[in-house]
Amino acid sequence: MPPNGRRSIQKTASVSGTGLHTGAETVATFLPATAGQGIRFRRVDLTGKPEIPARLTEVEALERRTAIGHGDATIHTVEHLLAAVAAHEIDDLIVELSGPEPPILDGSVQPYFDALRQAAPVDVGGQPTMLTVQAPFTVTEGDSSYIVAPAKAFRLTVTIEFPHPLIGRQAGTFEVTADAFARELAPARTFGFTGEVEALRAKGLIKGASASNAIVLDDRGGGLANGGRLRWPDEFVRHKAADIVGDLALTGARIRAHIIATRPSHTGNVALARALERAAKRTGRPAMDIGRIMDILPHRYPFLLVDRIIEVEGDQRIVGIKNVTINESFFQGHFPGHPIMPGVLIIEAMAQVGGMLLMGRFADQDITDKVVYFMSLDNVKFRRPVLPGDQIRFELEMLQFRGRTCRMKGMAYVDGQVVAEAEMAAIVTDR
Repeated sequence: MPPNGRRSIQKTASVSGTGLHTGAETVATFLPATAGQGIRFRRVDLTGKPEIPARLTEVEALERRTAIGHGDATIHTVEHLLAAVAAHEIDDLIVELSGPEPPILDGSVQPYFDALRQAAPVDVGGQPTMLTVQAPFTVTEGDSSYIVAPAKAFRLTVTIEFPHPLIGRQAGTFEVTADAFARELAPARTFGFTGEVEALRAKGLIKGASASNAIVLDDRGGGLANGGRLRWPDEFVRHKAADIVGDLALTGARIRAHIIATRPSHTGNVALARALERAAKRTGRPAMDIGRIMDILPHRYPFLLVDRIIEVEGDQRIVGIKNVTINESFFQGHFPGHPIMPGVLIIEAMAQVGGMLLMGRFADQDITDKVVYFMSLDNVKFRRPVLPGDQIRFELEMLQFRGRTCRMKGMAYVDGQVVAEAEMAAIVTDR
């Protein structure tokens, strides 16, 4: 069955309380958003009310929480809120925050899930972005390891292990649908150990932690501190599963895969999310189709080497696709009988995607008489051949912009593996 349309909410809803790590009192308010806007946080306590998209490019810190944004606009501990958003399959949403961290509430996702349910999720039209897996792959980051396998729905199998008698080794398999999430994962609370408190507070963390917003495990007695009670004997692995859902929401897509996680962590979850972005198939309406690309770039066959722009994040980042077929003109003479895409054309295709990003800076001007020239290439590396049948994913990030010139860093991937990379300088000039 095709997916339902993109979803937002009909009504506003708010929750308020103390941030787990900052200790700040914050109100989080959910607001409807238009189709295609994505999930965005808005810091209403800061001058200019800066907005931070809930995307992997914004990840700032991963120790004991997932933080996004930069400098004063950093938002800490977004994973519980985003888990609720993903469980409801909400694609477009504004989250206004009156402080630097969504409230921890009771330490679970439940209050956020309930608030969004009361806000009445609704179809707002357009195609949702989906990430589907075509073949199994693995991800390892520190002690965390993941196997990702094709599946028609989002499923998690999670295993954790801690040297505490109430935890030990726990495992569970969970379907990530709204109903199943509400029943099996949303009420599971975050947890910590009494022996960690002093060290974490020395790092400026858990300023707002208490026995009312987390499960606190007594290292000495082997039980729960302050006479707490568990909601399930395996509440710990359930909460770790909910954290994965929240961290993967930073892909900006609905996941369709079976993820088998062993000793997951926020650092591992974000590495998994990045691997999914690169190795999984992303479907949904492209940010720019070939018609729009031809409106902006002057190139034509056989030198137009970009097929689609699938992501644009303001004027900072862009992702484009090149489908490589045996019918490419260069295969007739480049290694006949052993077709390999010329490395210089991989870089040319990367530069064309970068040109789309640079021209976006002039979107409010007439660009029909303007063209992008590339001035220099640095740190160019070719990692593996590109063959007929490959799809190249180009990711470019703006490093510096002054006047009409810029510096960008580009990476090219096939099936999640780096095939080329480069830094480049470019200028927009009149034809």
